[in-house]
Order: sequence, then C-alpha cells, then structure tokens
Amino acid sequence: MTRTETDLVLREVIQYISDRMAFEPDSYNDSYLDRRISSRMRRTGCESYEAYLEVLSTEADERAALLDALSVNVTSFFRNPEVWEGIRDVLRTLSEEQRTVRCWSAACSDGREPYSIAMLARDDPHIRDRSIEITATDIDAETLRSAREGVYESTRTTDIESQLNVLSAPDDHIRTSEAKARFSIRPPVKRMVSFEQHDLISGAQKVGYDLVLCRNLLIYIDRSYKDPIFETLTGSLRSGGVLTIGKSETLPRTFRDEYEPYERSNHIYRRA
Repeated sequence: MTRTETDLVLREVIQYISDRMAFEPDSYNDSYLDRRISSRMRRTGCESYEAYLEVLSTEADERAALLDALSVNVTSFFRNPEVWEGIRDVLRTLSEEQRTVRCWSAACSDGREPYSIAMLARDDPHIRDRSIEITATDIDAETLRSAREGVYESTRTTDIESQLNVLSAPDDHIRTSEAKARFSIRPPVKRMVSFEQHDLISGAQKVGYDLVLCRNLLIYIDRSYKDPIFETLTGSLRSGGVLTIGKSETLPRTFRDEYEPYERSNHIYRRA
C-alpha cells in the first residue's frame, strides 16, 4: 500500500471516531491522532488501519480504550517546578492585593494541576488561601469524574514524593494508603476546586479571571484551532490578569500584542 493509500485509510479511522464516538478529532493535529491510534493498534495486534477499523466497528471495549487514549495527556503534580515558583509569586501578589483571586485551570485533565494550585495556596504562608477560588475545566466528562474523586494510583504517578517537593508539608494535603499504592487529595484541598465540563473551542465564554493556566494542550492542537482557543483564554482574563502556557508552547502572533511578559522564561504573561 502506498503512503497516500495509507493516509486515506487513517483518515477513514479518524472519520469513524468523529461519526461514531464521543470525541471531536478535528481540533487535534494528525500526528497526535496517529500516535494514539497506532499505540492502540499495537496493543490489539492490528498491523493495518483497515484491520483496526474492523476492530473498532465491532468491539465496544476497544472504542472505550481508544477514547481514553485520545483524551488523556501526560500530567503530574507541579509539572515544571520552576514554573510553579512563578505561579507562587503571582498568587502571593494577587492575594495581597485582592479580596478574591479567581483562577481557571483550562483543560485540567485528571485534576492534578488545579489541585496543585490549591495545595500551593494552602502551603504558602504568604498566600491567603481563603481568597483563592479555582475553576477547573475539561472537555471529557469521565476524566472530570475521576478528577472530582481526587484519588490517584501510584502506577499512574511516578515518584510522588519528588513531585511534591514544592510543598513544605505534603502530608497536610494528601493521604497515602498504607501500601503506598494509592493516595488521595485531602478534603480541604478538594473543597477549593470546582470542576465543570467545558470546550475551549466552542464552549461559552468565561470572564473575570485573575490567573488562567492552559499548559501543554496547545502542542496537540491543530494550528487552525489555536486562535479560537486564545480568543477564549484572552477573553476570560481581566485587564492585568495572568496567563500561563506550557514550556513548549508560544503565544500566537495574532495575540502577542495582547500580552506583556511576566516571566518570559516560564511562559507566564500578563494581559495588557
């Protein structure tokens, strides 16, 4: 089969996902989709897209497994600790200046990012944690259900102690099982975060946020959808509000005049 023919069959698989599964693939770039589909092909022993399409069309369990693979991105608590030192500075300043500090964790995946914000606020004596309000959103309803539970398996989290080095007293914020195979977010941390389903491209506009985090989503998104996402993110920020994006991501050219650097090296920007 030629490369062109292979690409056409891959598009058939992607079209099937769009038509028959609760997932909108159009906003994701083809390389991301191909990596996730190919991974499932290897696990099911399929050597061609045609064979995998047959499996998808006949096995509900595989449709569910593919949907999970497409929806879950790599995440961790306090990913890129140096960035979190910048976020710490933002929260200290905002909580000192304002009665209420509204934070939005966009595309929050399984909740580790918004819980990181909450733990940092509670742990740092220079941040008024009672002033912090955190909204966490994701497009995937099942992922949000897991995030609300705040329970994580050690098999999905490598070296949790190292991830929580940002905190002075990690045990104040998480509860670890005796076997250390599972840990859960303590209730005071969970109460700081409100989860809701939201589509960054077509969802309702949000407004009035002081701090917005949208990290490590844009690297998976097709170029044509980045401007609509930034329209949503930018529109959600008050004047002077702060946006944090991933270390591998950049502001689209059409939005660079909307921001000034807060910590350029950590991709933290202030809305002009």
